[in-house]
Amino acid sequence: MKKTVLKTIRRQRRKRGIRKRVLGSPDRPRLTVFRSLRHIYAQVIDDLGGRTIVSASTVDGSSELGAGNVAGAAAVGKALAEKAKSAGILRVVFDRNGYRFHGRVKALADAAREAGLSF
Repeated sequence: MKKTVLKTIRRQRRKRGIRKRVLGSPDRPRLTVFRSLRHIYAQVIDDLGGRTIVSASTVDGSSELGAGNVAGAAAVGKALAEKAKSAGILRVVFDRNGYRFHGRVKALADAAREAGLSF
């Protein structure tokens, strides 16, 4: 099998293990992260209601969020936290989605914490 296919399969396996433990509720929704090679995406999801409350990504069209690098991830984390606070959400559960808590994922989480989200 190709190396990239194996990496994706392993990440999906880790993701399933994480999702067994992490559940978003209306009072404490789940902040999930997806990263591609070019962009990074984040959503705050209420799993019990089955809906996305707020989202932010580097694709949103605002040039201030930048590219999918560490600085762009930090900008996405800050933007997501501001949107979540305006929607009345202060506490979330962080779902790293099978990725290592390192680099862009860590930068997004740290920026969201600094902007006022608690997890």
